[in-house]
Amino acid sequence: MPKHPRSLYFIIAIFVVILGVLSRKVHGIPLFIGDILYAVMVYFGCRMLFINGNNFMKILVPLLLCYLIEWQQLCHVEWLVTIRHTTFGHYVLGQGFLWSDLVCYSVGVVVAYFVETSFLKDSNLKSEI
Repeated sequence: MPKHPRSLYFIIAIFVVILGVLSRKVHGIPLFIGDILYAVMVYFGCRMLFINGNNFMKILVPLLLCYLIEWQQLCHVEWLVTIRHTTFGHYVLGQGFLWSDLVCYSVGVVVAYFVETSFLKDSNLKSEI
């Protein structure tokens, strides 16, 4: 395991991105799994950037970011729609607003927080968190 938490969070975020893309490519995996994984990736990406956040901020920042990305889908500005039609834009910004996605993002952030607090107990990591 990497000794520096930023490295660990980066590795986890990349792994979750791969799982998320695969979840959209494999038949039989419900679409909401990708939305949950998206929030997990955002959580660990935020943890990578904001190492010293308190528990409230660990949850609030990624949750707000996910919600804002979902709400921007209600905007139909031409340049934003053009970005959403690219592969990268589609994965990052999505296509259409769904209330159920907000629930999935909430679940994903809570799951990521639980994973971090329950399974990432390495003493070197905890001293810097």
